[in-house]
Amino acid sequence: MNRLALAGFALTASAAGALAADLPQSPAPAPAYDAVPAGQQSIDWTGFYVGTQLGWAFGNFDNSTGGASSSFSNNGVGGGAYAGYNFQVTPNVVVGLESDFSLTDLEKSGTVNGLSLKSSSDWNANFRGRLGYAFDRYMIYGAGGLAIADLEATANGVSDSKTALGWTLGAGAEAAITQNVVARFDYSYQDFGDQDFNLGGTGVSTEFNDHQVRAGIAYKF
Repeated sequence: MNRLALAGFALTASAAGALAADLPQSPAPAPAYDAVPAGQQSIDWTGFYVGTQLGWAFGNFDNSTGGASSSFSNNGVGGGAYAGYNFQVTPNVVVGLESDFSLTDLEKSGTVNGLSLKSSSDWNANFRGRLGYAFDRYMIYGAGGLAIADLEATANGVSDSKTALGWTLGAGAEAAITQNVVARFDYSYQDFGDQDFNLGGTGVSTEFNDHQVRAGIAYKF
């Protein structure tokens, strides 16, 4: 009797095993892999910044009086400070606003229609919008806006000065040395149109434009 019971149990177990083998099996789980991190920029261009700059300015005072005219070419050192705000719209597109102020050493003397004349400009400023394209820690940009400068004319011991308004266009490149320190190379062109001076009853008209090439370094907050 025991032998029959054991034989029946073995037969039942074998049949159950065969039936289980025929049932659908759950697929083996796929091997897990670590996700590859997406590339990330190491610098965020958004924020306020202030900096100092030094460079070279060169341009022309185109003077005219009594129907005659003469162009005084000039150049000199220029240096000052700048400040602005950048907003990184996309990983590559950066927009911003910036202002700068520079002291300049632009002065030239000459003769126009027999008049001994000296033209000079001691300072200038720009208020510009900027549009840049960033490559992680590097950015190139274009800029344009309002230009302001001090202009003075002197003849026969008489001087007259103006605060002239004009326009400016330029471009440049920046490199983020650290998260907060940014170096730059900048070029700007300024055009102030015609300015009229009264030198003791003698009228002089001066058209002034200049180019500025500057290197700067700023701290970004």
